[in-house]
Amino acid sequence: MTERAWKIPESVLVVIYTSALDVLLIKRADANEFWQSVTGSKDALEEPVEVTAAREVGEETGIDCGVGTALASQLVNWQIQNVYEIYSQWLGRYAPGVRHNTEHLFGLRVRERLTPTLAPREHTAWKWLPYRDAADACFSPSNAGAILLLPQFAQ
Repeated sequence: MTERAWKIPESVLVVIYTSALDVLLIKRADANEFWQSVTGSKDALEEPVEVTAAREVGEETGIDCGVGTALASQLVNWQIQNVYEIYSQWLGRYAPGVRHNTEHLFGLRVRERLTPTLAPREHTAWKWLPYRDAADACFSPSNAGAILLLPQFAQ
């Protein structure tokens, strides 16, 4: 019998944006009308959140911002953490008794509105919106709050 691999309740949220403060949102494949920024959990407890952020951006959008790339310096850890209650529909992905997740906020500045390459099992659509409209479109309050912080971090 193999042991189940539970999700680690520590994740990243990466707001991808342009200098005009347009924000890329992607639509979740597993939930109707759930628009969000890039988000994902650590693959291992010891994985640095910066590595998690770059990996998730690549997996979910095809945008490479890992170490040694032209965008690596544009991926910025905002040094803000949100702790929130995990949505009930996703609790089964976590070990029994786990109810909260710690989310690390990042921003990724890109030169222009890019066309992402989505992972179809995770996301079905994308759109660029002005940051206030993007915040309004997000299903997650922590995601909306992160987007509304954008003007202070985009300097």
